[in-house]
Amino acid sequence: MNNEDGMQVYLQSFVHDSDCANIKDRDNPLPKQNVIWIIADQLRAQALSCAYDPNVRTPNLDNLALNGVVFNHAVSSFPICCPFRATLLTGQDHQQCMPGHQYMMTESYRTIADAFNEYGYDTAYFGKWHIDGARDNPMMHIVQKERRGGFRTWIGYENNNMQWNTYVHGHTPKGEIPQHRLLGYETDELTSLLIDYLKNRDESKPFFAVLSVQPPHVPHPSPARNRINYDWEKIQLRPNVPLGEARTRRYKLELARYYSMIENLDENIGRIMNELCMRNLDTSTQIMFFSDHGDMMGSHGLNGKVVPYEESIRIPFIISSSAGSYFGFKSGTCDALISEYDIAATTLGLCGIPQPDWLNGYDYSYYRYIQNGDGLSRPKKKEDEPASMEIKAIVPREGCDKAWRGVVTRDGWKYVCYEGSEWMLFNLNDDPYEQINLVNSFEYRGKRMELLKELKSWLEKNDDPFILPEENDL
Repeated sequence: MNNEDGMQVYLQSFVHDSDCANIKDRDNPLPKQNVIWIIADQLRAQALSCAYDPNVRTPNLDNLALNGVVFNHAVSSFPICCPFRATLLTGQDHQQCMPGHQYMMTESYRTIADAFNEYGYDTAYFGKWHIDGARDNPMMHIVQKERRGGFRTWIGYENNNMQWNTYVHGHTPKGEIPQHRLLGYETDELTSLLIDYLKNRDESKPFFAVLSVQPPHVPHPSPARNRINYDWEKIQLRPNVPLGEARTRRYKLELARYYSMIENLDENIGRIMNELCMRNLDTSTQIMFFSDHGDMMGSHGLNGKVVPYEESIRIPFIISSSAGSYFGFKSGTCDALISEYDIAATTLGLCGIPQPDWLNGYDYSYYRYIQNGDGLSRPKKKEDEPASMEIKAIVPREGCDKAWRGVVTRDGWKYVCYEGSEWMLFNLNDDPYEQINLVNSFEYRGKRMELLKELKSWLEKNDDPFILPEENDL
């Protein structure tokens, strides 16, 4: 089947499913707030022009940030694809739903789509899935319908690192979509699928839709129209990238490609925003933009993810405020340590949907969190809780070959341990590029003890057998 045939099947397969069983609160009006998740892969928080990266052009994301809420301390607590995505969808701890990379998520777990379905929403997912455990030829792997998270429409793929050669399959309410190849660049084509969904959806229902793209994940191919905008010789490296002629050239070349992919994603976000405006959906649709983890891209001499450095664990997280007039909040920034544990709960909160008992995480939605007066108010709980970080299993080819656990605090401290020994202590306020490791400094022994207790408490809460260093050895 070619791409055009697949698109025809897709467009013809939408049906109006107004007779939904198990919709709660039938006697009350359904929530009218729509939500779109836009998920990038391996996009670090620092790589947007609204985050003051001098190299990249992201005008549409800048516009979302200007008119929305930017969580400027968002964290990927397990900085690699699969565990992040499983916890994102289920709100469950990594140990339960996805303890390592390329494991298969248990299909018995309910997802955020199930919660939206129960309240009469139409739910749709487009793009990368990567929680079905396929290790051999994941590009052509078929995700069975019962393993597609309960989405009414699901058109995607398990995993693929060839953005010019993407195969998708799935279903709509009318039936299965056979596997077929997208003719163009992945982000462009998946965005077109989302836009077609917006054109053909059942307008009597609110919707929750997900666009999950592979870029800017390696190997960094991008359309020529974006590549020509980035001259590698003009790329400015972060201060923690070690210098040397060959190394500098390599990192700049990679970053030029990386930024061109980000610019392409930004263009497609602009397409989505335009479509929402044309359909008068812009004031009733929240766009939530984030990534599953970052990318070192040469910082500390490392590539990839899985390490607890800032370039790996920090992710962009923006909630648009196009519907802000309905709730009376202002745009701004928020210093909450939001992570993948909290995103589903926050999304449901945006729509006024109660958080199910099976869904963990804290709701940072506008109803509870966004501002009174000038600036943003803080949540009533979790205010001083540190964010956890972990790699439970060794991930070959990435920047670290040992399991680790750590915490990062709201007031700017980061503490990380290998099993049985300490690894890192950074004061991010004084040392944002993490160039001075204080873990062996007697002057900071008290801080290490304090953070070790926080980390121990978190491990005990999650029944994690990871062996921490003994306090009397510090």
